[in-house]
Amino acid sequence: MGVLPSSPTARSQAKADRRQALLGAAATLFARSGYNGVSIEDLGAAVGVSGPAVYRHFSGKPAVLAALLVEVSETLVAGGQAVVAGTPDAAGALHALVRFHTDFALSHPNVIRVQDRDLDSLAAPDRHQVRALQRTYVELWVSVLGQVHPEVDAQLLRIRAQATFGLLNSTPHTLPASPSGKVRPLLEEMALAALGAGGLAPA
Repeated sequence: MGVLPSSPTARSQAKADRRQALLGAAATLFARSGYNGVSIEDLGAAVGVSGPAVYRHFSGKPAVLAALLVEVSETLVAGGQAVVAGTPDAAGALHALVRFHTDFALSHPNVIRVQDRDLDSLAAPDRHQVRALQRTYVELWVSVLGQVHPEVDAQLLRIRAQATFGLLNSTPHTLPASPSGKVRPLLEEMALAALGAGGLAPA
């Protein structure tokens, strides 16, 4: 027997879908106009609801920005951990991390732009949470790099990882000029070179 439209499951799914639609709209609008240039009414209009209806999902515009940036940071950490756990050797894990982050960067240029420009607009607790998640993600990469390059100091490996993120997160600037199918292999090649793994084939 199918789920009736009025069932709790259907209502919960509809609410979750609307929440994700609002976050998607927020990424687009914040990237285009900046956090301070977008109103709750703008967010609602983007998904076909009134401004007050947004409050059914978020307590206000600061909560929208927090959800957008905290959740994407959580996704990166969880995804990166899954990549490493599913790869038996360090060289393979490093290549897989580069592919994973490239996928993220090509799929979320608006979120990257929002984080670059509007991270400081977060309330302090949310900003600290994002920063903590970012550090966890960086250290995941540093741990794998340390296995690939055991002779290199961890601080230098951390610099390599940070530089690689800067390279891969350049997509808001590179994608408008080139199709992602051409950008992807170039980004991956340059990232591996920056990490000192350009000639290192995964097992």
